[in-house]
Amino acid sequence: MRRLQLVETAPESAPETVPRLRIAIATQDMKALNAHFGSARKFAVYDVTPQDSRFVEAVEFGTVSDESGKHRNEGDDRIGPKVDALRGCNLLFCLAIGGPSAVKVVNARIHPVKLPAPEPIEAIIAKVQTMMTGNPPPWLRKVMSAQPERSMAYLDEED
Repeated sequence: MRRLQLVETAPESAPETVPRLRIAIATQDMKALNAHFGSARKFAVYDVTPQDSRFVEAVEFGTVSDESGKHRNEGDDRIGPKVDALRGCNLLFCLAIGGPSAVKVVNARIHPVKLPAPEPIEAIIAKVQTMMTGNPPPWLRKVMSAQPERSMAYLDEED
């Protein structure tokens, strides 16, 4: 697995009250959602707010499964490392995901979203932003409300 992360030196511009989701997109080319979860060579990870998006990282895997739907019996776990690499994401967009993989993704508190056809990454981000504004669908409200609250424990209160 190879991981490319962006390191920011400037503080984030969005206030803490702005809803923010971290999304992962299964891709073969870093341009479009165009892969099944198990066969995705790469995942593009973005932070998305209703008004903005920011590329966070790319995760690349050298060994992936084919799209036959057959499971290997030789004990070679190709799904676990992908799930571990995507921890911290709220949503996972892919063309397909098998039942055992979906269970692992959901147990990692990542909501899988299957789309019927390939789409550019920009279109996926725009859809997420549209859903985040106004009245999000129930499944997205649940994901947004499951985000951990930021602790204010570091603040000293002096009288």
